[in-house]
Amino acid sequence: MSAELLAIDPVAAAQRLLGGVLTSRGTSAVIVEVEAYGGPPDGPWPDAASHSFRGRGGRNEIMFGPAGRLYTYLSHGIHVCANVVTAYDGVAGAVLLRAGAIQDGVDVALGRRGGPLGESALGRGPGNLCQALGITMADNGIQLFDPASPVTLSLADPHSGVSGPRVGVSKAADRPWRFWLAGHPEVSAYRRSPRAPAPGASD
Repeated sequence: MSAELLAIDPVAAAQRLLGGVLTSRGTSAVIVEVEAYGGPPDGPWPDAASHSFRGRGGRNEIMFGPAGRLYTYLSHGIHVCANVVTAYDGVAGAVLLRAGAIQDGVDVALGRRGGPLGESALGRGPGNLCQALGITMADNGIQLFDPASPVTLSLADPHSGVSGPRVGVSKAADRPWRFWLAGHPEVSAYRRSPRAPAPGASD
């Protein structure tokens, strides 16, 4: 498998990631839910909800390629979230890993999460997934297709998945850029941001 398979538009890449396996520090998870994010207004996929919308600079530099790298950020200053960089070198695009079904290292993942949790809850939500897999902010920029990386990715056969609006974004809130595999209890419930316009009033 090669990062070149993700050097495509982020929506197509999001679907390509479904069913793939993320392996990290004694654990692995099947990717069951993702969200695509585009880039700045002058790019091919303008996306006001994307971290790259205001242009290139700082931590979002990773989002401008090349494809196949990991982009991490803190949600609410607390939870580490992981994205797979897509698109082309110099063009921003990324896919947020929203949920995964823990495949190997369930006990390790449970120890990282803590508390009495069912297996389906271990990787539900982007912050929980990173915690379960031991992904940290220090992993920002690593090459996911390098066997020597602490976090690696292998792709499965393509899945189209089910689509719907992204969770919790206040801008571009109606885009059906979230994709998931039906029938997986790890998929998160849809929650619309209270700051988003009424349904149908956003792009």
